[in-house]
Amino acid sequence: MTHPYKKAAVPDSKYHSAWAKHLPIALCCMCFALIGCTPPEEEPIWKDLKIGDLAPSQSGKQTSRLVESTNFNLHIFEMPSDNIDKLDSVRKTLFTKNLRYQSSHSFGANSFSVHFGQIRMWNETFTSILAAGAKQINKVSLMLTDDLPETISVARIDSPRTIFFTSTYGSREGANVGPGILALRLKTQKIPGLRGVCNVTAYPVYSPPMVKSTIPLLNAHTQRREFPFSAAAFGLRMGPGDFILLGPKEYVSDQTALGGMFFSNPEGSMFFSETERSTFEPKPAVRIFLLVCTRTNY
Repeated sequence: MTHPYKKAAVPDSKYHSAWAKHLPIALCCMCFALIGCTPPEEEPIWKDLKIGDLAPSQSGKQTSRLVESTNFNLHIFEMPSDNIDKLDSVRKTLFTKNLRYQSSHSFGANSFSVHFGQIRMWNETFTSILAAGAKQINKVSLMLTDDLPETISVARIDSPRTIFFTSTYGSREGANVGPGILALRLKTQKIPGLRGVCNVTAYPVYSPPMVKSTIPLLNAHTQRREFPFSAAAFGLRMGPGDFILLGPKEYVSDQTALGGMFFSNPEGSMFFSETERSTFEPKPAVRIFLLVCTRTNY
């Protein structure tokens, strides 16, 4: 046995010369074998690759998700003020039990009226409003996220004035405002533990001209000049297909009153003449709002 730290014994000269003699033949055989016996081709690494495998790695990256939001369509109508009684037949087919108010007494005292409907009632409600002589003057698509309100302009205010309203305490009060707009503000809020529905809050608000600034203090100052009329606020739970009909309880022509400014257009709009349907004539008008929930991403 050869000791591991000793050199191995050198073959004898006879054996060594025999190996040297046959070495060229062995090398030739190996060359022929390499040429004549090609190993099987390996399958390409992309053979079983799927398109999804080409996406970037998700490590260190948040997976995308839908923004939690609610989509609405707001239909705005005008109808002759003389036809406001025709809305009563439409309101009778809708509900009020699902609605919440800051003050139900003040809500009505400011000449606000709101009713709730569901998808099965939509076509009949929409058709009945048109049959009452109303015409759609605008349609606004909205996407609201939690606690980020949307403000929809209703009437322009060109000069300083006082808007009188009934407060939540039942007293008659006045809000001194400058040039700006009287608007409808909408807010949504997710309901913990429930999917497909959200809480919706709506109220009229005075808003001064908005000048977007990169200085947060200036934006905050503009918001402080707003005046929300919480006495006319209402809320309810809504899901896809649910809608509300918001309109005046009665016609108020006084443009210093909250209900009159929000719903009435004393200057009038052009409507078909009742005597000659082929002609138009100006008539004092009232505004009606139909807000429908079209989708929720909760």
